[in-house]
Amino acid sequence: MASTPEAGPKVNRIGLPIAEYKGGKSTLCGGCGHDVITNALVRACFEVGLEPERVAKFSGIGCSSKTPAYFLNRAHGFNGVHGRMPSVVTGAALANRSLACVGISGDGDTASIGMGQFIHLVRRNVPVVYVVENNGVYGLTKGQFSATADFGSRLKTGVLNDLPAVDLCGLAIEIGCSFVARSFAGDVKQLTEIMKAALAHRGTAFVDVISPCVTFNNHPGSTKSYDYAKDHEAPVHSIEFIPFFEHPMIEQVPGEVIEVEMYDGSKVRFRPVEAEYDPRDRHGAWHHLSEANAKGEILTGILFLDPAKPDFDSLVNLGGTPLAQLPDALLRPPREALDAINASLR
Repeated sequence: MASTPEAGPKVNRIGLPIAEYKGGKSTLCGGCGHDVITNALVRACFEVGLEPERVAKFSGIGCSSKTPAYFLNRAHGFNGVHGRMPSVVTGAALANRSLACVGISGDGDTASIGMGQFIHLVRRNVPVVYVVENNGVYGLTKGQFSATADFGSRLKTGVLNDLPAVDLCGLAIEIGCSFVARSFAGDVKQLTEIMKAALAHRGTAFVDVISPCVTFNNHPGSTKSYDYAKDHEAPVHSIEFIPFFEHPMIEQVPGEVIEVEMYDGSKVRFRPVEAEYDPRDRHGAWHHLSEANAKGEILTGILFLDPAKPDFDSLVNLGGTPLAQLPDALLRPPREALDAINASLR
């Protein structure tokens, strides 16, 4: 009697198993929210059927800069200097528009030294999925407050933050980002769906993820802890994207405030956007963010979306062929062509 053949691994629409979307073993602290973000990216890339070799991964400096090593080991990768990742992404996206660019940053990397570069990347609408792993501290330099740390939050040492926070989602909406979303590392379902939507967006897709630092910022008094985030999360809507550790895990219901208790007993409140929330309304998005901040809630979901906004390639009139693939005959114009250009400038 013939034996039944063993079933092979599940494959996606381009015939690859999920193992082809993974990377090296994480060296981050056990329970770090950044690893959950990695897993969500792996799942999203697998489910949309992205070709790993067509992806270029970028990062700056900080704990977040390690993340690209943990997913898509067959993709291209470049680790830039502190705060300068947007420049590298801009150059790569212009040189080869066939690449799917993914930038991983941190709240220190983006909201402090890299703020200027982030603003110009957004205003140009450079095609990139730009993920900020936001924990409110500088994890590599022993946990000082970052620019996204909320006013009145407390370090493990007892020091209170006496400065107001930078709301990166509010800033991104203000300066014209065409895709703005926020999620929580403890809500894997929502985070994965947001990542899938971001990968499908042509332009800058900014995703701010509250990712608690279990070493320096997951204690009572922290507003970036697992408990605080869970208790204060406020999803704006239920997301189903179709193109198609021991973390506290939640699944949000639109309009319902969920309190998440962290390891240390602290609590975080999340609220998803309502089912009737319109992410195309820029002023409405601003209003909802301001209202949630006033209530001490973290608004999650796709907060703003403008798919019609021209991306950087269109704004600078790039041709159909990526610059990196143009032949020498086009890249080295003859002397006559240069003379004509110089004459036109006199």
